[in-house]
Amino acid sequence: MSTADARPALIRERLLATFSPEQCQVEDESALHAGHAGAASGGGHYRIRIVSTVFEGKNRLNRHRLVYDCLSDLMHQEIHALAIAALTPSEASH
Repeated sequence: MSTADARPALIRERLLATFSPEQCQVEDESALHAGHAGAASGGGHYRIRIVSTVFEGKNRLNRHRLVYDCLSDLMHQEIHALAIAALTPSEASH
């Protein structure tokens, strides 16, 4: 398995350990961005959907900061772009 193939699993593993989420999906969208300047650097494009009680009482910006903090050492090297949907369990059930 190449490093690029292992990235979604590594991202998911980090999110699971940090947020103990009810749901955690990591999609690799790198192929959609082929030819993009960021793709040339080797960093991938990922879409995350995570549902956790950790996000209760936090606004969208603070939720995203928590996710970025969790993955900070991967940013700009392994991860070029990250789309985040960080929800509470009650928000996810709607």
